[in-house]
Order: sequence, then structure tokens, then C-alpha cells
Amino acid sequence: MTDVVNLTLLSTTFLTLFVIMDPPGTVPVFLALTSTMTARQRARAARQAVLVALGVILAFLLFGQAILDFLQISVPALQGSGGLLLLLVAMELLTGKMEEPQASGKVNVALVPLGTPLLAGPGAIVASMLAVRGSDGSLADWIAILAAIIGVHVTLFLALRFAGVIHRVLGEGGTVLVTRIAGLLLAAIAVQLIADAVRAFILQG
Repeated sequence: MTDVVNLTLLSTTFLTLFVIMDPPGTVPVFLALTSTMTARQRARAARQAVLVALGVILAFLLFGQAILDFLQISVPALQGSGGLLLLLVAMELLTGKMEEPQASGKVNVALVPLGTPLLAGPGAIVASMLAVRGSDGSLADWIAILAAIIGVHVTLFLALRFAGVIHRVLGEGGTVLVTRIAGLLLAAIAVQLIADAVRAFILQG
């Protein structure tokens, strides 16, 4: 099985993206932004938002390396900046001070702000690019990364599609608890990225 897919990379990438994109935490925001929609319109908005997020992540996954090479950005620099960015997101999750995006009547909320930046935000983009940079470029690693990304987006779709049910089951307290746990895990991932970046800079020096 490990010859076909890198299970370690798959699990780490999935968990990292899961805590960043936080499917349970998106439920109340999704419900607020789609409060005036019918059940059919809300289902379509969930599908569109997840497809947009998946498209953005895959675009950076495929062309992000070329952008980094053009800008002459090193791996440690990407890790350090990514770690700081994820740490900021984690602090917002832990303190509950994350700003909720506002709907605009002139824009399809499934595209903006749901698809991006709520789902496919800077943290998810950086985490995806770091997964590629941390792999050895083998087919097994690429399958693992793609499977993890698709798996997270399937989870996101299910969370949004059944947002009303999930919110009733978890309640306000449960949603906050899940968000805080996600923030704690994300903070640990961010600190590890920063530590790896510092170590790489020292070894280069």
C-alpha cells in the first residue's frame, strides 16, 4: 500500500488542512451567509463553494512552485512565513476573534467569501504548497497529497451540505469547543514549521 500512496504524508496533510479549513467551524458562518436562501439554493451554494476552494488549492498546488522559483523564495522562507501565518490563524481560532466575512448582494457568496477566502484562505494555500515542498516528488507522494486535499474538501462539502443538522447537534458550545481544539492543533503545527525553518537557516549558514 505504501508503494502506491504515502500514508504518513496523506494523514499529516489531511489533518493539517482539516484543522486549518475547520469544517465544523465554517457551519455557523455558512448558515449566516445563506440565511435568505432556500434549501435547494443552499445546497447549490455548498457545492459551488467547495468546488471554488478546490480549484484555488489545486491551482497553487500545480503552479505555486513556479511562482516561488520566479520570486526566488527558499523552502525555509516559505516554512517560516507559513508558520507565522498559521500561528496568526490559530490565535484567532483560540481567542474567538476571527472576523466573519460579510455577504454582498452583488457577489455570489458561494464564490466570495465562502469559496475564498473562507475555505481556500492563505493558510490552506501555504499548507498545500508546503506539503509539496516537503515531499520527494514521487507518484506515491503526489497521490497522497491529492487524496488528502480531495478528502478534506469532501468533508467540507458534507459539513456545508448538512450545516443545519450539524449546528443543531453540536450547538453553540460544541461549535466553539471544536474551533478551540482546532486552534490548539494548528498552533502546534505552526510552531513546528517555524522551528524547522530556523533549523534550516542555521544549517545553511
